[in-house]
Amino acid sequence: MKFGVVVFPGSNCDEDAVHVLGQVLGNPVVKLWHKDTDLQQCDCLVLPGGFSYGDYLRSGAIARFSPIMDKVIAHAEAGGYVLGICNGFQILTEAGLLPGVLLRNSQQRFVCKNIYLKPESKTALLTAGLNPDCAYKIPIAHADGRYHADAGTLHQLNANDQVLFRYCDEGRNITGDANPNGSLENIAGVCNARKNVFGLMPHPERAAEAALGNTDGFDILKSLVGVPVF
Repeated sequence: MKFGVVVFPGSNCDEDAVHVLGQVLGNPVVKLWHKDTDLQQCDCLVLPGGFSYGDYLRSGAIARFSPIMDKVIAHAEAGGYVLGICNGFQILTEAGLLPGVLLRNSQQRFVCKNIYLKPESKTALLTAGLNPDCAYKIPIAHADGRYHADAGTLHQLNANDQVLFRYCDEGRNITGDANPNGSLENIAGVCNARKNVFGLMPHPERAAEAALGNTDGFDILKSLVGVPVF
């Protein structure tokens, strides 16, 4: 699978994504500048974390109008894979490629720490290969990560198996104490109805090497290329 990592002004996790996808997972990967219109025949586009355009208007709201986003939307509509991590998730909701919005954290401050994730969707590529009996430890770093959607959207997400991850504790219990930002139903990531566009707030690319003391993120990203991880 060939990956394209989209770089916006203010992206700060693009190099992490390029390194893990290319050097750690061994896939071909290229950088795509936000003004590019050629996706270089990439199979999966990755929108990385950071502060695109400084988040000056609203997280992801300006990046959504970058020239490359027309191509990203067309790629997704044609069935191509798209993954948004943290700010990338915010951009995908702003672009209408994923349902819901990401609001300011309930405690009104930036949160940076390790959390635990329980994989939910049994049919989405990103989670279908993960161990449902494992709580994956992944770092978060965001101020606007509180997932919100109306009741009808939440019902559809659950009915269509579109919830990718929920925040949980180390024992896989989905509780209020395990929710780091006030997200509805502890939702940490979702996909679209077609299950080719994925968004999550935690950073698997920051937990994908033994040198970092955590390889749980490797399992998640490896799942994206369709190879069983357990």
